[in-house]
Amino acid sequence: MERLGPAAARSAGDAGTGAGASGRAAARRAQAEQREDRVAAGLSELERWLADRIAQGIARDRQTGLADWDDLARRLIDAQAPGVAGTVARLSRVLGAEDWPGLLLGEYALLHLLAVAHRRAAALPEPLRQTVRARVGFPVTRESVLATPAVRDHWDVLGERDEEQERLVARRVWLAGRTTGRVAMVLSFAPVGQPLESFPPPGTTFDGDLAFYPGASPLRALVTERRGPVGAGPPPGTKVSQVPALITEVLAADPWTDSWPLVLADVIPCLDGLAGQEGDALPLHPSAGVPWRLLAVSGGRPVTVAAEWTPRGVLPLTAWDEEGKVVRS
Repeated sequence: MERLGPAAARSAGDAGTGAGASGRAAARRAQAEQREDRVAAGLSELERWLADRIAQGIARDRQTGLADWDDLARRLIDAQAPGVAGTVARLSRVLGAEDWPGLLLGEYALLHLLAVAHRRAAALPEPLRQTVRARVGFPVTRESVLATPAVRDHWDVLGERDEEQERLVARRVWLAGRTTGRVAMVLSFAPVGQPLESFPPPGTTFDGDLAFYPGASPLRALVTERRGPVGAGPPPGTKVSQVPALITEVLAADPWTDSWPLVLADVIPCLDGLAGQEGDALPLHPSAGVPWRLLAVSGGRPVTVAAEWTPRGVLPLTAWDEEGKVVRS
């Protein structure tokens, strides 16, 4: 048998390595195409399911919805559409509301809109297409986010909220930039009982860089560099009367937005809402209860309040009194 010389051996090794890399790339492409097909089939089934549900009426969802939704969510998981599956799994939350039929129809409409948007993704602007894919459940790698240009600012930590999700605790930290006016959400996870990633407490301000996930209305971000705290006092806020136009703009870009951070200037907390100086008011979310701490801080006088907007009302996060002192709600 003829033996290869060193140069020939290296050439053969390089060729083998190249062929191996090409084969792995082809396998990844085939896997991605297979997932695209499975997701498309799963969302097509979702469209049919929704059409049947509306045709039959939603009255029975009060009795049979839980089992039906769990079954549908499992099928969507099998179709590799975890984002949509999570939305379906959370439908039961609306059943406890007095106006549950209207809320449920709204959720069904958003699910249908997402399925149709995915089917017509090729015709969508790229930012909206990215939003649709993220809502469906296609992952965005941390590396690709970190490769985008970072936004430097003095970021006010508006508040945080923890939510338990199947043996995991998800923490949302809301931020607002002093100069850019941008808002952001930093998301972290940890097993139940384990500590979450440390972050400056609400009411503080830090100099840092943020890289945003792609989308039509970018909100989620990664902190790429944090240089340290800066003294700033209460963050600049908006009037209550300006909130409807702001949220309309957000929803026009991303109709599936279910929460958005707000900084409200000169508001007076009430038993069931946050009132502006011009007679406008924002209702509190039903789960917020009576904001006793905010009422005590305000004493009937205007204060600055950071809150999380949701379609069912606002959830107060943090307040700054007349002297600029931070008070957690």
